[in-house]
Amino acid sequence: MGMSIGGVLRHIARFVVARLDIRSEAGATAVEYGLMVMLIAATILISVVFLGQRTSTTFSCTGRELSTKASVAGC
Repeated sequence: MGMSIGGVLRHIARFVVARLDIRSEAGATAVEYGLMVMLIAATILISVVFLGQRTSTTFSCTGRELSTKASVAGC
């Protein structure tokens, strides 16, 4: 039993990599991270603008209806 646990694990890892044809990749590059951050920021910005306009309209209509105590046309 000349192999340690680390040696066995390395041996298993090599076998899995060879069988699955996995190529070693160090990770995403800075450009890929930048693109992901830009996409997430754009999605958040669009959501906030769209939901902000709808929320503002809803609160304005509700406020007008409460102040006039009647149904306001167009709300």
